[in-house]
Amino acid sequence: MNEPNRAIPAFAEPDWAQVARIPVADCGEALSSLRLAPALQIYPAYRHLGIPEAVDDCQVRQEVFERLLRAAECLPAGLVLVVLDGWRPIAVQQHLYRTLEAAMARHHPQANAATLQRLTRQFVSPPSTDPQAPSPHLTGGAVDVTLCDAQGRWLDMGSRFDEVGPRSFSAHYETAAADDGAALAIRDRRRLLHNAMLEAGFSNLPSEWWHYDYGDQLWAWYRGQPAALYGPTAPPSLEGLWQQQLAERFASPT
Repeated sequence: MNEPNRAIPAFAEPDWAQVARIPVADCGEALSSLRLAPALQIYPAYRHLGIPEAVDDCQVRQEVFERLLRAAECLPAGLVLVVLDGWRPIAVQQHLYRTLEAAMARHHPQANAATLQRLTRQFVSPPSTDPQAPSPHLTGGAVDVTLCDAQGRWLDMGSRFDEVGPRSFSAHYETAAADDGAALAIRDRRRLLHNAMLEAGFSNLPSEWWHYDYGDQLWAWYRGQPAALYGPTAPPSLEGLWQQQLAERFASPT
């Protein structure tokens, strides 16, 4: 990997209104399960947290699958990429947003609706299945990741996954004091993860060291792409597959 210890830039938060205006030209890639990928560790975090309707797998678009494998190859020997979440049902997105917004309202009782939305969306996107402005995780292009060692021990990344505070910002530890060994070690782990993911073509949400995107509108925003590759999607249902197979089988000859 090129420059694995390259500093993490302090990017500004995206202009969400402009992000939502980026065209979506869905390429039609299917979702793929990461469960059997030997180079990755899978830990469906929201299922383990007992979030209603959270799935027990991590599924992503096929190109995201390939790029995660590429990112894993960029890591130094002894480090393993852990995937905590990929495609997310709309019910989970609604639960996360509603719960965090309510918590923000309790801690900021004077805040108006616009302020509460700004504070909440730093860490959870508003739920949306709009084909032209979907929540990132509903596209199969957003992933949440961390690192563990070869024995499966999670590394200290400086904050908990989904922690809502300044330590969650990707570049938070870039200002660590030169004599603070623990903070510098966290900084270097974040740099390893960040640079491996960017080397594989992902972009990072600055307020979440664990959140990376490929192919969705956030990726297009940070990568300067003219359009997103992925809109909202979902795993195919058995009924849907049967209907498709029957339609193909009994299609009238042309």
